[in-house]
Parts: sequence; structure tokens; C-alpha cells
Amino acid sequence: MRSVARPTPHAPGAVLRVATYNIHKGVRGLGPAKRLEIHNLQMGVAALDADIVCLQEVRLFHHREAAFFDQTWFGWPEQGQAEFLAPAGYEVAYRTNAKTRFGEHGNALLSRWPLGDVGHHDVSDHAFEQRGLLHVPVHWQGTVVHVVVAHFGLIHSSRMRQVDRLAAFLREHVPAGAPALVAGDFNDWGERLDPAMRAHGLHRAGLPQGRARRATFPSRLPVFALDRVYTVGLRCTGLQVPRGPSWARMSDHLPLLVELVLE
Repeated sequence: MRSVARPTPHAPGAVLRVATYNIHKGVRGLGPAKRLEIHNLQMGVAALDADIVCLQEVRLFHHREAAFFDQTWFGWPEQGQAEFLAPAGYEVAYRTNAKTRFGEHGNALLSRWPLGDVGHHDVSDHAFEQRGLLHVPVHWQGTVVHVVVAHFGLIHSSRMRQVDRLAAFLREHVPAGAPALVAGDFNDWGERLDPAMRAHGLHRAGLPQGRARRATFPSRLPVFALDRVYTVGLRCTGLQVPRGPSWARMSDHLPLLVELVLE
């Protein structure tokens, strides 16, 4: 897989290149058509060439899937998916959001920059959806950038309450004036979360003239901009969604790439 073109001409290291990607637990299809995509996703994550990769729907283990795919050519990775997907030299943070009968899944962060202490905050709104925030300080170019990986609920009222819980978490755990970003799958089909985010000082990463919306779902014919990055103290200078048959195959979402500089 070819690397993804950089959307702006900055030299490496001059900007913070951030990707967010819902990997659909590394599996696509149902029944006999079910296929393992985690090995292709490993190449896809490397091709993004991001400083920070924020991942949702990542498995540490799943006994039934591991047994099923042990019969295939490559097989289920022995490592957790976050460790397996991390390019060489990247640090990894992972925390579980949801536990099921055969396994679990959660959010992960992969970083070519050093990480601080990893935190996790439960923002589940009801018993049928287990949701959480992964919080990791990233030491970038002498600055600590607080990164939160999020995966919000399927119901709008739940998402609105999760915005408030996110804001309360940031006030408690991020020092005043520190740069921060929140990246993930916000499930905001109706484009209704931005005002609530702005009310808490979180601004959606986008380019001038309001070009913040980049459709990422469904991956084969993207219509909805569910995957986003919101920032405090950072400005967006580049925005990109990789597209094509390979990306459409690997997950039901496409990745979103943003380039950020300090304000």
C-alpha cells in the first residue's frame, strides 16, 4: 500500500500529524463471508505516517474470533490489536471500553512521540452502550499535548451528555492553557455536536471557509462525517481523508488525517 500524501508542504516534525480511525475490530463481513482485515490495517496505519494515531473499536482479545481465524492463512495476531498495528518505534496506549461474552474492545493511541501516564474515564450513558475516554499526554517538540480518544454513543441525547462529561474531564485533568485534542468517532449523523463542543472551548479541526466536514462513513461511499478532531490551543493546517478500494475494504470507516500547529 502506498503512503498517504501529506496534505500540506510542512517538513516532518514542523506540524503534529494526527489520524483518527475506527478499525471495526479488524474484521469485516458476516458468516462465511467474514474476513480478517487486521493485517491489511497494519499496512494502512503505517501508510498514514501520522505522529499520533487514535483508534476506536480495537480488541485486546476475542476468543471466538481468534479460534475462527486460526484456520486462515495469516491468522489472528498473538498480540493485542493496538500493539500489532503500531509501526516500529511507536509507543502504545490502550484501555478497554466494552466487555462482551468472548472478549472486549476499546480505544487506543499509537505515537512516535513519548507518552505520559495513561488515563481512562467511563462516559457510558446507559447499560446497552459501554463508552470511554482514553487520555494520554504526548510529549511533542518540548510541549505536552493532551490527547483524548473518544467513541460516542448512537443516541443524540447520550452524545450531548457525553460532551458535558468530556468537558468536565478536560477541566479536571488538563491544565489550563495546555494544548489538547479530542479525536474519534462521534456518531454525529446529523452534524449537531459542534455548537455544544464550541460552548466548552473545543473547535472542530478544519480549514478556512468552514471546510471542516470530511465524510468518512460508510467507507465505500462516504456520506457522513462521523470521525473528527476537536482542538484547544491548536490550529489545523491540513485535512485529508484517504480513499480508494483498499481503504474501503479494511473498515466501514475511512481514516481522517489532520495537521496541527500550536496557536
